[in-house]
Amino acid sequence: MSHFALTQLSEEEKDFQSAVRQFAEKEIKPLSAKMDENSEMNPDLFSKLFEMGLMGMEISDKYGGVGVNFMSTCLAIEELARVDASVSVMVDVQNTLVANAFNNWGSEDQKKHYLKLLSTNKIGAYALSETGSGSDAFALQTKAVEDGDFYNLTGQKMWITNAEYASIFLVFATVNPSDGYKGITAFIVDKDCKGLSIGKKENKLGIRASSTCELILKNCKVSKKNILGEVGKGYKVAIETLNEGRIGIAAQMLGIAQAAYEESKNYIKQREQFGKTLSKFQAVQFQLADMKVQLDLIRLSVYNAARLKENNQDFIQSAAVAKLVSSEFAEKICSMTINLFGGNGFSKEYPVERFYRDVKIGQIYEGTSNIQKQTIAKFELN
Repeated sequence: MSHFALTQLSEEEKDFQSAVRQFAEKEIKPLSAKMDENSEMNPDLFSKLFEMGLMGMEISDKYGGVGVNFMSTCLAIEELARVDASVSVMVDVQNTLVANAFNNWGSEDQKKHYLKLLSTNKIGAYALSETGSGSDAFALQTKAVEDGDFYNLTGQKMWITNAEYASIFLVFATVNPSDGYKGITAFIVDKDCKGLSIGKKENKLGIRASSTCELILKNCKVSKKNILGEVGKGYKVAIETLNEGRIGIAAQMLGIAQAAYEESKNYIKQREQFGKTLSKFQAVQFQLADMKVQLDLIRLSVYNAARLKENNQDFIQSAAVAKLVSSEFAEKICSMTINLFGGNGFSKEYPVERFYRDVKIGQIYEGTSNIQKQTIAKFELN
């Protein structure tokens, strides 16, 4: 059964959204094209993001964060993505995956130490994927061998967002491969852990300024005090954090789609062909109408899932719906934007070609579109 929640925003949420939009327009937008071209995040942004409170949105003020509700977190991710999808996903991973995992599974000592760092000046990364375990996440091969009061971690993680800049890694490894998913355990690994190194940086189609690297572990010695949750319960940590993370990615797709729609609307009002602006042609008006409908459907699905989650209602199917709808429709909106811009849309002089490249990843990471469909169907068939 589908669940629907109110999607209206409070005045406080609107004010927060407005503040993030102003910040993104002023501090990030002027840097976006160059960061994309160089495949490198401007390091000056890190301190500004922390100062704005965007790296600790899901962290309670008890641990130095700002403690906004989940809807506000999604609004911030949306507004950042409207300007720069790479910055958006960095903030998303920090909040909906890393901080979320500590909030739900960390001991009080772990929260006091790591959440304080994550809210003030340290970036986190979530290391689950491997070469042979993408959609089949629990086929991971990274091993954790018990050694007294420690575990020695050995393996190779792939596609790790924030890896290049992160100081805190949540690494998923198995303590007993024969136990299958029941052997998977989540470990907190500090960057200075001997045996941990950052490998190849991926040269990507989109979100190019986002750091995406392999993570190499060779007998990386991690204290048992740094187990997040319990031994053998890492699969639960992963599932629960990714369910929330899907809504964050959906919010990112919403932001990109919003940007593409705005660019399209402005362009067709100015561009003239055959003696009149494109906006005067009925065929173009129909395309804009299609984009508007798809954009509204994305927004409703994302905000609905966020409201359900923050009110502790069943949200897993709605999160999958939001992820699927947002990534599929956002790609269509960005593609249509390129078409409306014509040759200009194919040029790097305009930002819309970047939107088109950035949006594609939404159908892939944190659960492919097929995985979302599988999740949705399971709820309908149970």
